[in-house]
Amino acid sequence: MSTTAPGRLLIVDDEVAQMKALCETLEMEGYVTSGYSSARQALAALREGDVDMLLTDLMMPEMDGISLLHAARQVDGNLAGVVMTGHGTVDTAVKAMQDGALDYILKPFKLSQVLAVISRALDVRRLRLDNAAMRNRERAYIAELESANRDLESFTFSVSHDLRAPLRAISGFCEIYLQTYADTVPAAGREMLARVTSGAARMDQLIEDLLRFCRSTRQTMVKRTVHLDRLVRKVLADLQSKQTGRNLELRIGELPQCEGDSSLLEQVFVNLLSNALKFTRDSNPAVIEVVANEAEGETVIRVSDNGAGFDMQYAKRLFGVFQRLHSSSEFEGTGVGLSIVQRIVQRHGGRIWAESELGKGATFYFTLPRAAE
Repeated sequence: MSTTAPGRLLIVDDEVAQMKALCETLEMEGYVTSGYSSARQALAALREGDVDMLLTDLMMPEMDGISLLHAARQVDGNLAGVVMTGHGTVDTAVKAMQDGALDYILKPFKLSQVLAVISRALDVRRLRLDNAAMRNRERAYIAELESANRDLESFTFSVSHDLRAPLRAISGFCEIYLQTYADTVPAAGREMLARVTSGAARMDQLIEDLLRFCRSTRQTMVKRTVHLDRLVRKVLADLQSKQTGRNLELRIGELPQCEGDSSLLEQVFVNLLSNALKFTRDSNPAVIEVVANEAEGETVIRVSDNGAGFDMQYAKRLFGVFQRLHSSSEFEGTGVGLSIVQRIVQRHGGRIWAESELGKGATFYFTLPRAAE
């Protein structure tokens, strides 16, 4: 028996003896066949049952093979259609292929030719079905993604407005109370109110950072060639203007161009370099280095400092939202910046990782696509 994958075949030929012989032969080869000498009866059977492939004679008195093929494709758009014809009507068979048939078989039949044509046609049908299923999955995924985006927009709106309003009220009433009753509020009471105000301010900052994280995942990417050297120097100039009385040593290597979204990549460097400046505040001099090299078709960026560093046993927590490796009394922050960096790098198809030793600085590596030649 042939190893051809079995399929359900509908065979239509007004020459009854030839139709039956073909059905019997293909049944012996493992196929499930249904034979009809009437094109209209075959079409009715197609509407009632599952069929993988239609083999139809071209020249039939009731309905020609091309018309039958058109009608059958109206019932099942993924149906594999093959026409059967004699040597004298090959041109007609070619026209049938132009009208949707996958192949044709010449009479008198050669079994090897018939089996090869059927196998190819069934493979095409399976491919069509797989593609249709994939498109359905894609449509379902897009619908789920759109729904998730709507939920996220609703969530961010609620966070931005509904959750921040009570915080503003708390801070505002504390300030009004202190201004109105300043002379009567004891020192212990003022300290408590200061803690309330500080807690509200920290909560507001957490909300703002959470919104920043959400925006970084939703912002539409516009990829173009980015000059990393210009971008990094611009970010450092902005950050350095806020540093006063510090002994800073900035080492900027030759940075290449890359493919990416300029505004998102700016956020990456703002967060990494802000961290480097923050965690080197006790270093004298504070050394911050940004260099790049090419490796395996991608650009690897390295941002390093000689600051506080961290214990590598906690490195897995480094990129988690609101995860901090230092206490707020040591260094300010909410623990969202590196989460944003990781998400942006991943959206560019890159990777990010870090190496560090407590008290000996930290180094962050991330990859970006190289700029097109």
